[in-house]
Amino acid sequence: MELLDRARDGDGEAFRELVAPYQRELQVHCYRMLGSAQDAEDALQDTLLSAWQGLGGFEGRASLRTWLYRVATSRCLDALRSARRRPRAATAADAGRSEDDPAMADLTPPEPTRLGEVLWLEPYPDDLLTGVADTAPGPEARYESAESISLAFITALQLLPPRQRAALILRDVLGFRASETAHLLSTTEESVTSALKRARAALDRHQQPAQRSDPPPPPHSAPERALVRRLTAAFETGDVADVVALLTDDAWFTMPPLPLEYQGRELAGRFLAATALRPGWTASLPEAPVRANGQPAFGLYAANEQTGQSHTVGLLVLTLSGDRISAMTRFDASILPRFGLPDR
Repeated sequence: MELLDRARDGDGEAFRELVAPYQRELQVHCYRMLGSAQDAEDALQDTLLSAWQGLGGFEGRASLRTWLYRVATSRCLDALRSARRRPRAATAADAGRSEDDPAMADLTPPEPTRLGEVLWLEPYPDDLLTGVADTAPGPEARYESAESISLAFITALQLLPPRQRAALILRDVLGFRASETAHLLSTTEESVTSALKRARAALDRHQQPAQRSDPPPPPHSAPERALVRRLTAAFETGDVADVVALLTDDAWFTMPPLPLEYQGRELAGRFLAATALRPGWTASLPEAPVRANGQPAFGLYAANEQTGQSHTVGLLVLTLSGDRISAMTRFDASILPRFGLPDR
């Protein structure tokens, strides 16, 4: 209480000490809401500024943590109302035109299965999850910590309307009670119940394939390491067939912010043969895997055999299902520094 009183009196150091235990979980909350690690950082800073400026209005009727979640959720909903944070929709032709990346220039990718909607999706470094997984969710939580940060779950969340998204995260991920969620969203319990019902139904539709998949091997386990070694070797030898053999029958290959999405072994193989593993180029995953969203990830690089020049393709994140890969997501090379990987 003394720390709170000092912070209310304008002691900035006391405020930083007061909110420090909650910053990482608040940033993850913002990431679930926004789907972008950079936007989550910005929203967290907005949250802390708003909390500092509005601390005099904190009456202590709820816990400080709950009050901070109310501020953070409000800041995220404000961000979602702004169209400026969403990139333009790229076209299929964009995959074959890149003035900045010679490794991806003049490509002719196959026709995609569909065009993706969540173009702003970014991976989240596992280093920033340290301690967050140990934060016990409330009694109403329905999702395990690992599932609630996976790329598939984050993607599905982004397809929900903002207030439905907020209601589902607060209730089913964080485990706030209906009355608490209504207070956090400045609405009624009936409104929360209605939004949650629609959000759960939509999320079930988006996640049906994931629900049928086998659970992934434990992180850093021998089965995960074996699968990663096989994929690395297949990329090093440029063997498209070996890469395809590691995929599930319905595996997805996606690459935000490009909208192209390919499902199934055949299409994934055709895409790789036309891009990273095309004739005259070699692709590699040279660094030991890092982790993003609880999943193994690599820096992906390509080299022109004629010129010997090496180029950065991006960050490749794997979604594992049993002893196979159910999804490969390639993110832009600008993401690599967040994971301590070189942009060559």
